[in-house]
Amino acid sequence: MTATAFEYGGPNPSAAGQPGSDHPPAPPDPATRVGSPIDPRDRRRLDLHAALTAAGIPPRPEDREAIEHLSALSAGINGTLHRWLRHTLWAGQPAPGATRPDS
Repeated sequence: MTATAFEYGGPNPSAAGQPGSDHPPAPPDPATRVGSPIDPRDRRRLDLHAALTAAGIPPRPEDREAIEHLSALSAGINGTLHRWLRHTLWAGQPAPGATRPDS
């Protein structure tokens, strides 16, 4: 007869994430994370990459210099860039109840 989990009191939560364990590791606790401050310019660069991608304009490698220069601008200017990019997203959406000309 083979041993079952019931014979050993169920799964062992302390074995989670261990080799041979059927349990994935527990997610990290945000309260115990070591903070890694990110420079505001780096944050703006990452946010700009995300905004461009969300607007359907994935940045190309040759766009790096332009993104670096835009990221160096103030938070207010970057906010305006994001607003413009969000507007392009909304502008591409049909109005509620509208039909497409080809339908």
